[in-house]
Amino acid sequence: MRVRSFPTVCSFTTHDSMIASTEIRQSHPKFLASDICSYPEMSVSLSISGETSYGSSSLHSNLSLQTLPSVPSLQKLSPETLLSVSHVCVATLKPRPVHISCLAVAVAADSLYAASGNQIHVFDLKNYAHLDTFNTDDSSSGSVKSVAFCDGKILSSHQNGKIRVWQMTMSKRHQLVATLPTVNDRLRHFMLPKNYVSVRRHKKQLWIDHADAVSSLSVSGGFICSVSWDKCFKIWRSSDLRCLESVKAHQDAVNAVAISGTGTIYTGSADCLIKVWAKQSGEKRHALVATLEKHKSAVNALALNSEGSILFSGACDRSILVWEREDSANHMVVTGALRGHSKAILCLTSFSDLLLSGSADGTVRIWQRGSDGRYCCLSILKGHKKPVKALVAVPDGEWKTAGAIRVFSGSLDGEIKVWQVSPSSHLNGPLTQIF
Repeated sequence: MRVRSFPTVCSFTTHDSMIASTEIRQSHPKFLASDICSYPEMSVSLSISGETSYGSSSLHSNLSLQTLPSVPSLQKLSPETLLSVSHVCVATLKPRPVHISCLAVAVAADSLYAASGNQIHVFDLKNYAHLDTFNTDDSSSGSVKSVAFCDGKILSSHQNGKIRVWQMTMSKRHQLVATLPTVNDRLRHFMLPKNYVSVRRHKKQLWIDHADAVSSLSVSGGFICSVSWDKCFKIWRSSDLRCLESVKAHQDAVNAVAISGTGTIYTGSADCLIKVWAKQSGEKRHALVATLEKHKSAVNALALNSEGSILFSGACDRSILVWEREDSANHMVVTGALRGHSKAILCLTSFSDLLLSGSADGTVRIWQRGSDGRYCCLSILKGHKKPVKALVAVPDGEWKTAGAIRVFSGSLDGEIKVWQVSPSSHLNGPLTQIF
């Protein structure tokens, strides 16, 4: 995540040398969470508990603006169908004593991928056993920003602007098979001067290269979309890993991307804007369809519902905005805001009719949409000591309760917490009051 350098936008002070520190780049005057290049020996620990976790959130960060968007609230005090939900922290994974930057689940492999610093750790979803650690040999790539899956391969984006492609071997280890841009792609472009673009004063590079950290990846329809702090997004063909398109999308760093089932691309940036991109009929390149302007600070996270009809955006202004598609239109209009977090929204994920949000206040909130289009906060998951940077949710097959899910939350405190979340009305136990 990168945010603009207003004096009151985001202050990020740490008292722990094992998490990301704050620095300011002279060439790009924006605050960012920088990488730590030296780490202690990796150790994996696992603690399992059946106790409900309500840990306090004693944080050292203030990643949020004081100004909220002028958007009406979509919240209601109680859900329509569930009195409340129960949340139990059943495990805590500690791959390394450094921050967790992203999480991803490979459903086919029944595995959880967690990026910690420059390394990627793999855990078994069934028993949370540590299976593998890869990208350990090259710390020069910087921290891993995003992990995605495409055609049986694992993609990782890095601080140094590269995207790495990994393949799982027969021995369940991960092997590097390519780095984007590929050598063949470079050979195809390097001869012609028209293929070079200016990235800063007196410096040019191939347009297929990202000039800064690749902050997020999204895969859809045989194509990979990467967004970067260099203000651009690029489209890669998954079959041959060739870069097909590069678009200057924003006036500031691009922090998030989401792609609908129809191929519409949404990008969120530190310039406070969300932009909508689509291919017009008969065109080969993406064009700007709409610009969504309501946030008052850097947009950090985007998520779409399963139908692609609702877009959620989270920003440093502490608000989650809800955007819905207008009739016979290709873009969204804001319908309201969800508020409750006391600091910046850092991550969002949508699962079924639920929305999960992680914040710099150290908590995870679970929201449910009612038939009237309004939302209720079903539960607040507390336990992390520092900002929650990553979220992922999967169905929980261990509990025989309809609607039960498992939520994985990764934090700058270096921990991944595993939560079992289930409707309390179906459980033998006390209800968990949310309000």
